[in-house]
Amino acid sequence: MDSKKRSSTEAEGSKERGLVCIWQAGSHSLTPERLPGWGGKTVLQAALGVKHGVLLTEDGEVYSFGELPWRSEPAEICTGKPILENALAGQHVITVATGSFHTGAVTESGVVYMWGDNSAGQCAVADQRYVPEPSPISISDSETSPLLAVRILQLACGEEHTLALSLSREIWAWGTGCQLGLITSTFPVTKPQKVEHLAGRVVLQVACGAFHSLALVQCLPSQDRKPVPERCNQCSQLLITMTDKEDHVIISDSHCCPLGITLSESQAENQASTGISPSADTLSSQGEVFDNTLVDDQPVAADRKVENGQTTSSDAIFSQQDIKGATEIPSARNTPSHLDTQTVTEGAQKPSSQSVRENTEKEEKSVSSQPLVEEVIPGLHSPPTTATSALNSLVVSCASAVGVRVAATYEAGALSLKKVMNFYSPAPGDLGAQVGSAPIGPEGLKDSREEQVKQESMQGKKSSSLMDIREEESEGGSRRLSLPGLLSQVSPRLLRKAARVRTRTVVLTPTYSGEADALLPSLRTEVWTWGRGKEGQLGHGDVLHRLQPLCVKCLDGKEVIHLEAGAYHSLALTAKSQVYSWGNNTFGQLGHSDCPTTVPRLAKVNGENGFWSVAAGQDYSVFLVDTEDFQPGLYYSGRQDSTEGDNFPDTHSGIKTPVLLSCSKLGYISRVTAGKDNYLALMDKNIMGYIASLHELATTERRFYSKLSDIKSQLLRPLLSLENLGTANTVQLLQEVASRFSKLCYLIGQHGASLSSFLQGLKEARSLVILKHASLFLDSYTEYCTSITNFLVMGGFQLLAKPAIDFLNKNQELLQGLSEVNDENTQLMEILNTLFFLPIRRLHGYAKVLLKLATCFEVTSPEYQKLQDSSACYESLALHLGRKRKEAEYTLGFWKTFPGKMTDSLRKPERRLLCESSNRALSLQHAGRFSVNWFILFNDALVHAQFSTHHVFPLATLWAEPLSEEAGGVNGLKITTPEEQFILISSTPQEKTKWLRAISQAVDQALRGTSDLPPFGSSSSIQRQEPPISRSAKYTFYKDPRLKDATYDGRWLSGKPHGRGILKWPDGKMYSGMFRNGLEDGYGEYKIPNKALNKEDHYVGHWKEGKMCGQGVYRDQALILFFMLSLFSVLCFCRGEKYMGMWQDDVCQGNGVVVTQFGLYYEGNFHLNKMMGNGVLLSEDDTIYEGEFSDDWTLTGKGTLTMPNGDYIEGYFSGEWGSGIKVTGSYFKPTLYESDKDKSKVFRKLGNLAVPADEKWKAVFDECWRQLGCENAGQGEVWKAWDSIAVALTTNRRQHKDSPEILSRSQTQTLESLEYIPKHVGAFSVEKYDDIKKYLIKACDTPMHPLGRLMETLVAVYRMTYVGVGANRRLLQEAVKEIKSYLKRMFQLVRFLFPELPEEGSTIPLSAPLPTERKSFCSVKSDSRSESPEPGYVVTSSGLLLPVLLPRLYPPLFMLYALDNDREEDVYWECVLRLNKQPDTALLGFLGVQRKFWPVTLSILGESKKVLPTTKDACFASAIECLQQISTTFTPSDKLKVIQQTFEEISQSVLASLQEDFLWSMDDLFPVFLYVVLRARIRNLGSEVYLIEDLMDPYLQHGEQGIMFTTLKNPQVKKSKNTSDEENRPFLPVCKLENCNN
Repeated sequence: MDSKKRSSTEAEGSKERGLVCIWQAGSHSLTPERLPGWGGKTVLQAALGVKHGVLLTEDGEVYSFGELPWRSEPAEICTGKPILENALAGQHVITVATGSFHTGAVTESGVVYMWGDNSAGQCAVADQRYVPEPSPISISDSETSPLLAVRILQLACGEEHTLALSLSREIWAWGTGCQLGLITSTFPVTKPQKVEHLAGRVVLQVACGAFHSLALVQCLPSQDRKPVPERCNQCSQLLITMTDKEDHVIISDSHCCPLGITLSESQAENQASTGISPSADTLSSQGEVFDNTLVDDQPVAADRKVENGQTTSSDAIFSQQDIKGATEIPSARNTPSHLDTQTVTEGAQKPSSQSVRENTEKEEKSVSSQPLVEEVIPGLHSPPTTATSALNSLVVSCASAVGVRVAATYEAGALSLKKVMNFYSPAPGDLGAQVGSAPIGPEGLKDSREEQVKQESMQGKKSSSLMDIREEESEGGSRRLSLPGLLSQVSPRLLRKAARVRTRTVVLTPTYSGEADALLPSLRTEVWTWGRGKEGQLGHGDVLHRLQPLCVKCLDGKEVIHLEAGAYHSLALTAKSQVYSWGNNTFGQLGHSDCPTTVPRLAKVNGENGFWSVAAGQDYSVFLVDTEDFQPGLYYSGRQDSTEGDNFPDTHSGIKTPVLLSCSKLGYISRVTAGKDNYLALMDKNIMGYIASLHELATTERRFYSKLSDIKSQLLRPLLSLENLGTANTVQLLQEVASRFSKLCYLIGQHGASLSSFLQGLKEARSLVILKHASLFLDSYTEYCTSITNFLVMGGFQLLAKPAIDFLNKNQELLQGLSEVNDENTQLMEILNTLFFLPIRRLHGYAKVLLKLATCFEVTSPEYQKLQDSSACYESLALHLGRKRKEAEYTLGFWKTFPGKMTDSLRKPERRLLCESSNRALSLQHAGRFSVNWFILFNDALVHAQFSTHHVFPLATLWAEPLSEEAGGVNGLKITTPEEQFILISSTPQEKTKWLRAISQAVDQALRGTSDLPPFGSSSSIQRQEPPISRSAKYTFYKDPRLKDATYDGRWLSGKPHGRGILKWPDGKMYSGMFRNGLEDGYGEYKIPNKALNKEDHYVGHWKEGKMCGQGVYRDQALILFFMLSLFSVLCFCRGEKYMGMWQDDVCQGNGVVVTQFGLYYEGNFHLNKMMGNGVLLSEDDTIYEGEFSDDWTLTGKGTLTMPNGDYIEGYFSGEWGSGIKVTGSYFKPTLYESDKDKSKVFRKLGNLAVPADEKWKAVFDECWRQLGCENAGQGEVWKAWDSIAVALTTNRRQHKDSPEILSRSQTQTLESLEYIPKHVGAFSVEKYDDIKKYLIKACDTPMHPLGRLMETLVAVYRMTYVGVGANRRLLQEAVKEIKSYLKRMFQLVRFLFPELPEEGSTIPLSAPLPTERKSFCSVKSDSRSESPEPGYVVTSSGLLLPVLLPRLYPPLFMLYALDNDREEDVYWECVLRLNKQPDTALLGFLGVQRKFWPVTLSILGESKKVLPTTKDACFASAIECLQQISTTFTPSDKLKVIQQTFEEISQSVLASLQEDFLWSMDDLFPVFLYVVLRARIRNLGSEVYLIEDLMDPYLQHGEQGIMFTTLKNPQVKKSKNTSDEENRPFLPVCKLENCNN
């Protein structure tokens, strides 16, 4: 790298950060040395091996120094100064690691580079002793297809192996030895393999000793923990046994599988092919790989401990009380063949009893030393805290396991000490007999195990426990009645007591905490170890090797955050600033002198300062410790070279207690690392106090966490474990406090751990968690303050029962120490309040340190502004929470003086007192002389108390305003609530202002929510002058008769529901929709439950002033569907009736029509849902009654009954239709001519009593006009209408923006095009007319446009009317009139939007003449584009809107046409089928087609064929096919075009035959056209004709298309000789043929 590029950027920072200092391990010199030849680059990380080391600089470069025998250049083999690894040029390295003689590096892209010694494959290179330069290695996951490269986060190197932690938190291993944790017997492993045993677990860190490995693993969530199996997976024996005795029960979980080590499921699959007993040759041949595999120079305990390595409680582990030093006998089925055969066979001979005795003796010697667990946790197996024997510890643990207290006599009579001693201490001769026995070979291994199991079963004894069954804190319920590794003899009474579930248990260790766990280090960790355990470095209480990772259960719950591994010892740093150490302690490298060293024990440092970083060398340890001045202290413990005159406490073999090294003048140490003979520290200089401030923040945070942990363990846990804490409410409040306290404590612990990591990195201020994620801390502190103030308001710790108070009194001295209260006269409750408000003071510490950091930056820098704002934010929150505490204390004082009866009903945890009128500063206007009115303002309600009664007015629905002087209230306040309104009179104007401000602020805070916190990043809260008049709130009515006990949740305006809301009644009724001035008004949904039928009535539609009015759909048990608009409505009854008529006050009132599913048709007058007055009743067989009605279908009064044959009766009728009618009158038999004439008159009267078409659905069109900004139809400004359209479209697009799947791409483009207003300048032309038509097509296609919504509604109401029961042929004319009315009213809307559009019937001149002309069929006149007298377009509503409207209404409309012409259709179709049986020539001759028009030849598939007498369905085929398209079109204009095209096809066929021009005459054309109609076989052709006739444009009737349509509609057919001379009835042409076939 060019030196010029380095100089400028490194000059300042490099001299301040990352300075390298190095010490000689074991030397007496306390002064560090400078690394020879090292320049001024900033070092972020260093790693040391046995004789070499590496440095990682800030810019990602790696330098090596020391003895480098793998280098290719002789000068570099033993270099005195660091040299750059050029092979890594261009790669930005983020972390490095060294083993004894090899090195690894990880780049920012996750690629691993290895170099150095490769004799054991530790560099992942095959058949190569040395790797001279960094070489990338390939790590790929074979479980993925295709293979994916694995990205690595961290490396750890041992002497012969390397571990890598991937981005997916999995471990990959390569090298040699059992420390790999792989299921293999082939070494070395040069291709990285995944450690499957920890697959699926989140691994946080890995560390490597010389021949052992450690992993920090995140605990599984409680829901992911596997249940404990009842039986062993290998031998199917019960894992837990219970034996009934005469006076006690024996529970044992000490199952020992006779088949050996229990395999997990994955292991069993991988080793299914492995034999049970490997051959002796295999064992011996591979045994030389490990020279010192097991301990062979000291007696080894022989308890055969079986393990399966799982994370559940079935792991093979030893708890504190378990017998230490137990030895494992590996089973041949999952033990690699390279294990030392002699060691295995020797261990197979030793019975478990020997191990019990030996370890009991060891326990007796070591139990007086420092205990492993410092705090007592209920529910866990805790070690004895006093100097007791191992036997006493076991008995105490036994009692703890069943959840009872054991007196000094240990439940006298239940278990004698002698029996226990005899059980755990076998005869002295057993040990010697077993040790002196000859080793057995592999073949005898199985027999030895079987014999051992047989002896144990005969003696009723079993080897040590397979599992550690203990209860996690998070479970908190019933406890497993078992104890690892021993027999518990407990009386049945105690068992029943222990089995009771404690419902009061609180989880004091938070599980997954969401955002905090995602941003900060997890404290719920486990330590897993594997590899060689000769020196006890695995921490399982023995010296056995572990082939696969095994959890160190002793460290569960210790919140380990970092691991370090020396050559033969291990260190674990916890979040509580403690260090647990285990393994080899020959030179005192563990930092203590306690025994045994095979289990984790606390390292000791003089003073109470905590550790925050550690490093482990080969035979020593280095610790970074917090000091009083926040400058880290460096402590050394371990090997010490002996010399005369040294000043160390112990110079025999090493330093047993860590000794402080004098290095305070060098700077602030940020990181330490250790090798064999050297240890190294990275220093930072304190420029402008920046580094000192960071260390102050980290140190105070770690100390604060230790303080909170002490409070939790020494106060909260014992307090919550008491049997009687008080009432249920008290317990619930205390649980809430404990839960919030624990959550805050956990967050502080995580933050302290993250700060320790932060100090070892770049130390950029903007990366501080309290800056980047301030809301996380602010919310946690606020939640905790809320819970503790709620507890205080309800009485605080004074509410606790006597046992709890006694416990607190006994520990008052402890409480004083924790709360830092020095005054001995301070009351207990004051001490407790001070103690539990202690966390709030931490916010001031945050603000102070952040302010210090801000002064280290330029005022104009973004870092300064961010730090300054954050400091102000934390300080503001601290002051705010201080005010909250004062409010809680003020409220507590008020409750002590408030009358007792009302206290119980008004006192709530979250309620705070703001002010009250006990000094008579506020009174009620017009109150009685002797009345007592007391007004109390809380933060959520205004209470009006009178004598022994009171009423609560929620603040969310309370409006306060001052009275004006004109109203006579100089000092008055008007209070408005949903159901009451009263006036309060204050004594002075100042009191009036005070109360008005207090009420307004309280209402505003209640509307904002329970929290009135200042906004993050702002130093003060923005207070509104007065709360909004319109607001959202929830209220339950208590006085209004209509709404009594109903609950409303929605918008309010000045005390009344106004806007959108939901109203629910206790009986299940519910209204959801719009309100206005307290009444339902607008669109809403109303539900009424029907308990008898277990269903509900349902109305969805419009309301007005509390009543159903407008568009809506109603469903109930009597009415299936109810669709109404304004005064016109459509109802469908369950009995098969449909009403279409006027509607008033929720009943049928006025003119209307009713049709039934049986074909009855009635129109007339309705009153209160009954048919009354004059009306017409028409039955399916055309019987007609016209007269008076009195009730449903009841004929009463004068009328006329006309029969289908024309006979009629005039007179008086009485009776119900269909049940017999009494008649008094005259019977008339008219002549045939008179009968037809009178009958047609009666049918013409139908519809006179129905609602006119223009009166139907007026509200639909009125709503559309309102959406366009017009109060009435046509009254408004056009530009406002277009603005309303644009706003509606834009609003709807934004609403659907978050749901893109609702709108397709084409719909989105349509909406975008509709937002542009079409503008027309100049004369109106055909092009502009076409633009309007295109716009209408788009607008009507989307319901987001007002016209589209109108179209959608009209289609819905039309189908509602004429589908189902409404499909009655009597309604055809009404349906046609309704469509015409739609067209007329919609055309009015279109002309309003487009004022330049001409009126109905106007002609738009063509901009250019037609390009071509063609002759007419029947005359010589030219055909133009239009049929109007003048060339151009004729503007009509049907031509403009019918193509948009009719396709949507076509199905119900055409069904009515088909029903009306059903009889004629049958006759027509019968004729079509009969005549189509004839060949073409026969049919042409029969129809009278002139022979010159008969086709002679036909072109079929390009071939010309002659027409034969037998040819059928071949003539005029193109015209027939064209006419068949009439059924696929919708509008009359489209159908007419099909007819016109048919005539053209006929003409083309004739022209092709005649080969000369000709002019059609009607006599020639009609027979040919009749042939085409017959052959087309069109069903319901009569309905098509009538639809065209009813809806076609009038101007087309006299044009060419009109003539052609007349040809189809009213032909005069030539009669055959057999026809009669009577006048033919005009109908379809084919229908006239019924007389031609006689």
